[in-house]
Amino acid sequence: MSTVQITAADVNKLRQQTGAGMMDCKKALTEANGDFEAAIDNLRKKGAKVAASRSDRDSNEGVVIAKTTADGKRGIIVEVNCETDFVAKNADFLAFANSIADLAIQNNPASVEELTGYELNGTKVSDQILDQTGKIGEKIGVSKFENITGEKVIAYIHGNYRLGVLVALSADSAGADEAGRDVAMQIAAMNPVAIDKDGVDAKTIERELEIAKDVIRAEGKPEEMVEKIAAGKLNKFYKDSTLLNQEFVKDSSKTISQFLNEVDKGLTVTAFKRVQLGA
Repeated sequence: MSTVQITAADVNKLRQQTGAGMMDCKKALTEANGDFEAAIDNLRKKGAKVAASRSDRDSNEGVVIAKTTADGKRGIIVEVNCETDFVAKNADFLAFANSIADLAIQNNPASVEELTGYELNGTKVSDQILDQTGKIGEKIGVSKFENITGEKVIAYIHGNYRLGVLVALSADSAGADEAGRDVAMQIAAMNPVAIDKDGVDAKTIERELEIAKDVIRAEGKPEEMVEKIAAGKLNKFYKDSTLLNQEFVKDSSKTISQFLNEVDKGLTVTAFKRVQLGA
């Protein structure tokens, strides 16, 4: 059987199509006897093998991308992981993560699984992840996806793509962009558990009350005072840990609720999401 001559132009063409290394492209084309589709399959198989061999590795590095639609009515957060900080800071890896985030903005998936099933430049995201694994030599994956909708949604990325926040406001009023960014920064810094006390789940409330009661009893307070003091501690928890009741980090003389009301009477937060890399 005749062997097809693999030229440097062929190798470069495959490299441009796949992003794989020059030697990998040459080997794939040689094994495929110059058939580009077969060569791409060979590279993908190599990526799958690399992914399988690294399946037990931790991929706790990466980037968190937060974006909104052009009309500011919907926002998404995607966490794309790798194994090392070196790869996370690579421009190509960041571009790949951004392309996945853009796909999420365009298609509004309901889950990570749905997102990775979409096609990106003619190839499923899940297949492109395998390709990236083969190209980079690290375990790559999409670990988190969040989205929210609202009258005005603001996206904020903190700490060199290590933390992303979405916050939805009740109205797209004058000053909403700046106020929303301030609130998003508050969420990044203070990590509230809910918008207000009505949003705190019963399990969290029960846990906080039990901890408070144990502390109060350990301090030797009379049993008849335990419930009342615990209720006070729970109110302190609401103040410290629910967004609208927190002190505004830029001006501790007011709460977030008061700050937003000053921006526009009745303005409030309707939803938020916070994703921290590796958390």
